[in-house]
Amino acid sequence: MTIKAPETEVVSAWKVACDGGEGALGHPRVWLSISKEEGYVECGYCDKKFVHESAKLSDA
Repeated sequence: MTIKAPETEVVSAWKVACDGGEGALGHPRVWLSISKEEGYVECGYCDKKFVHESAKLSDA
């Protein structure tokens, strides 16, 4: 059995919400702040990565 790779989303906001995206099968909605130094943040529930559009994708 293989595990599906976490999703990555490029966003324009520095604060994003994640709820797992699967309706009742998702997780509680959490608000995540993207660090301006790192340029990305990962959800602690589903490991989805949110990358700010100003960040270099090769660094994230």
